[in-house]
Amino acid sequence: MKSDAILERLLKLHPKTIDLVLDRVLALLDDLGRPHDKLPPVVHIAGTNGKGSTLAFLRAILEAAGYSVHAYTSPHLVNFNERIRLASKLIDEMALADILDHCEQVNDGRPITYFEITTAAAFYAFANAPADILLLECGLGGQFDATTVIDRPLATAITPVSMDHMQFLGDTLAKITFEKAAIQKPGVPSIVGPQSADAAEVISDYAKRVGAQLQRHGVEWRAGTRTTNGQEGVAYSSPTRNLEAASLALPGAFQIENAGTAIAIADNLDGFTISDEAIRVGLSTAEWPARLQRLEQGRLASILPTGWELWLDGGHNEAAAIALASVAIKWNDRPLHLVFGMLNSKAPDAFLRPLASLVTSLHAVTIPREGNALPASDLAQVARQLEIKTHTADSVSAALQNLTTESFATGRILICGSLYMAGIVLAENG
Repeated sequence: MKSDAILERLLKLHPKTIDLVLDRVLALLDDLGRPHDKLPPVVHIAGTNGKGSTLAFLRAILEAAGYSVHAYTSPHLVNFNERIRLASKLIDEMALADILDHCEQVNDGRPITYFEITTAAAFYAFANAPADILLLECGLGGQFDATTVIDRPLATAITPVSMDHMQFLGDTLAKITFEKAAIQKPGVPSIVGPQSADAAEVISDYAKRVGAQLQRHGVEWRAGTRTTNGQEGVAYSSPTRNLEAASLALPGAFQIENAGTAIAIADNLDGFTISDEAIRVGLSTAEWPARLQRLEQGRLASILPTGWELWLDGGHNEAAAIALASVAIKWNDRPLHLVFGMLNSKAPDAFLRPLASLVTSLHAVTIPREGNALPASDLAQVARQLEIKTHTADSVSAALQNLTTESFATGRILICGSLYMAGIVLAENG
């Protein structure tokens, strides 16, 4: 596709993949006519885990309420156009190629990172297509992320913050949280999802310093699990809304937190009318691939015999593993096997430790076509140190074949450790 060729060229414009300053993207946006000043109302979402799921819930809620929604997320899983939704629909190839080509020409070869120039291209697309609202997911951090050029969002949101990307954001939770807290703006509602005490303090201190309007989980609003008439779902309460046992389309108890944050954002959107029914419909229909997604059909799923289940999750840090463990501990009807791949910027021991006692075996794979992948042999060594029965495999499909030809009559397989591997798995599965 034409867009793929352009994206390959854009990767070469800067020697670093990540270089956290705003000068380059601001210069390009100026040359593009400042599209970031011509957007519909913006909700800016940062955090370590749950950004994408929260955005997916919120998008579904807004669409159920009758609004047209732009959305920007990253990274993509299979195709780049997954990152950009124009008025609730994925951008098509022709439009994507046109905006990328235009931004490449306007940039004129100047050094700029891939994320910066593609974010500028997204803003250009959003500014030239009508919609009621734009949901904007922060890429990395917040303070110097290319998405932070929005001066006056309608609302900001911070999902749970934990240790990740330490080489760019800092080596303590306080430093990482400060980077994400910096998306908060004077006079703008700041919806804060569940946080550790240390992270909550940093976020609150920053909000008070700049004059943001704090809306904190456990303080101004609450969300938790509740069962009503035999149906388990999210219960939400605030001074303006009470909602009981709304069912969720995305599995996992950790999605209760993300759904609650999405409701709290919807509750604080000035000028938008969102009914309880729209919230219920949105929560029950939201889609977000590779977040505890069951693969029931496709080429990889077809490898498994009757009685086996195949699941996929792109979580890649300790907090994500803890969330997965909260699900896995309830999966006690059959053995659980991991197929595991990870990038060399992550910590496999921290990821595997919460899951170690819950799994029967692990197959380590090197993520294909990824120069920054940890070798399967290194991953296997870490797993064995945690006393997990471990094998290596040349591919995900080979791992599935190995598992289903062993002595287990039935089992559940979870492919995990990397969003990049999750994208490859979705593509291979078809």
